[in-house]
Amino acid sequence: MKNKIFSLILFSLVFTGAAKVYSQELNAIQTVVPFLTIAPDSRAGAMGDAGVATSPDVYSQHWNPAKYAFIDGKGGVGISYSPWLRNLVPDINIAYLTGYYRIDRKQVASASLLYSSLGDVPFTDDFGNLERTFKPNELAFDLGYSRVFAEHFSGGVAFRFIYSNLTGGSYSGGDATKPGISFAADISGYYNNKEITLFSKDAEIGFGLNFSNIGSKMSYSDGQTTDFIPMNMRVGTAGTLNLDNFNKLTLTLDLNKLLVPTPPIYNNDMEIIDGKDPNVTVPIAIFQSFYDAPGGFKEELHEITYSIGTEYWYNNQFAIRAGYFNENASKGNRKYFTTGAGFRLKGFTIDFSYLMPLAQNHPLARTLRFSMSFDLNRLQSNSDLN
Repeated sequence: MKNKIFSLILFSLVFTGAAKVYSQELNAIQTVVPFLTIAPDSRAGAMGDAGVATSPDVYSQHWNPAKYAFIDGKGGVGISYSPWLRNLVPDINIAYLTGYYRIDRKQVASASLLYSSLGDVPFTDDFGNLERTFKPNELAFDLGYSRVFAEHFSGGVAFRFIYSNLTGGSYSGGDATKPGISFAADISGYYNNKEITLFSKDAEIGFGLNFSNIGSKMSYSDGQTTDFIPMNMRVGTAGTLNLDNFNKLTLTLDLNKLLVPTPPIYNNDMEIIDGKDPNVTVPIAIFQSFYDAPGGFKEELHEITYSIGTEYWYNNQFAIRAGYFNENASKGNRKYFTTGAGFRLKGFTIDFSYLMPLAQNHPLARTLRFSMSFDLNRLQSNSDLN
């Protein structure tokens, strides 16, 4: 049974789609509930998983809750769906429901629900005999608040409940396993300025910072060692150039770093010979994550992933997007191009994205995301006109 639990946790880790490089230099950071780090929406998914500083949209809860303070409209709802890792199994998927409501011109409240299903998993005994089939599932429920603090600056917070049921209460060594539960928070900031000129044309610039999933460790049994959730720091910038009254182009860049301990190097007696002890409290782990890599500063730089994206809009009705995501080979080796498109009409927007890994036979190959969003204010205006 211990092997079953380990396999499920390992499967959850592979759920991120990391194509591991099996070499002596591999030292990937591992956490539980990695589904929290996956881009849930098609817009950001089409721009290389970049979204901390792009213009606000209904999916800002995941990328930067502070962006909601500058969003147009009184309220909106979005829903997104993605079949995941279909090159490996046919029944893994991620669904995302999010929405916001403007309290006044400076304050916005938001909420979201992220759900992932890992499909049907057979549980067997030590002899390989099937005992039962269970469908592991994980979810995160958020409540957020954002506020304008200055003409071009806003801040936001989001409180998160995380639930991970990988075993369905199976027993391990006579002890019942349990769903993992954690509580976390996001703290974010956003700078947005639409009053600049570039190449004699109107332009917009944005900067974003989001500390996400800052919360308690998670355990799947009373006697099991607790593990870190994917505490994370994301920082980025985005610039938009209005080419004319109908055409505008955006370029964006995100840098991303996990704020959890880097695995140290052990000798045969399991004594640490390089790196730092990973069994620390959450506050210490956050600060330690900037200097604990066994390879020193060079390895710390390898832990930073970057996302580059571009978005073109015609008449605010049709969008084409592309991007690139890069992760160092020693930290997971996820490298892929993304593309996608969006259509907007009378308060209704539909987006899709497509992922193209550089490696052949990659688990993430041909990943699709589908998203729909509704601007409640525009829909109400259209209804009144009718």
